[in-house]
Amino acid sequence: MDLSTTSVMAAKAYSYKAESLVKEYLLADAYVSYTAMLGGILMCKMVYDITHLVSSFFYKCYASLTKAQKLEWNNRGISTVHAIFITFMSVYLVFFSDLYSDKLDGPVTFRSSNLSNITLAVSVGYFITDIAMIFWVYPSLGGMEYVLHHFLSLVSIVYSVNSGEGQLYTYMVLISEGTTPGINLRWYLDTAGLKRSKAYVVNGSFMVVAWLVARIILFIYLFYHIYFHYDDVMQMRTFSRVLIFGVPTILLIMNTVWFAKILRGLKKTLTKRE
Repeated sequence: MDLSTTSVMAAKAYSYKAESLVKEYLLADAYVSYTAMLGGILMCKMVYDITHLVSSFFYKCYASLTKAQKLEWNNRGISTVHAIFITFMSVYLVFFSDLYSDKLDGPVTFRSSNLSNITLAVSVGYFITDIAMIFWVYPSLGGMEYVLHHFLSLVSIVYSVNSGEGQLYTYMVLISEGTTPGINLRWYLDTAGLKRSKAYVVNGSFMVVAWLVARIILFIYLFYHIYFHYDDVMQMRTFSRVLIFGVPTILLIMNTVWFAKILRGLKKTLTKRE
């Protein structure tokens, strides 16, 4: 047997072992959520680097930014990609899939699937990365309100994945991430010196509508849904019920306060343009 044949056989053997390890550990039911979480963290790193690379080549203002501004610029690239991903998946699972349909038998509060678990685990990876970055350069990327928001989100998602309880309501809350791209675009335009541009005003107007729908009205619908599925909710563990009632309430209060600030900011911008 010649050297080339031996090398080919060795390569195939290593390939087979690698595939076996992936199937047996990384993709096994017991570990798939951890794999997805790790994938979420790696996705954040990849998006951060891609944002830096693309911005360096295509945006002249990027080179003139301070180190702190570049870090926030790249960080917002991460949050934008995550927001698009989790909003799409949340809307699909809540409104278009049959997973949480009332037509199915059994409590809606105990339903989950591989897809729902994997999606939430990817989001856990994002929140771990983002909260780590917030603490790393605190308070450049946000103050205690951001820490509280991320902490509540992280605890709720992790518990929902591990327990399999209340995932429907977790996804309803995560739909609110759909407002993040607009928030980030507002910051990008402001940082690029385009605060007086038409794009800034249009984006601000869309932000008001999106925020009202995703972070106010949707939360009211969430409580409406809880009310009509109260018996299902009360079958969950005590800590699950605390999260279901407590986290959306706190976030709704925070969202309402932020909404008032957004309205004041839009009013101020429109007044300056007159």
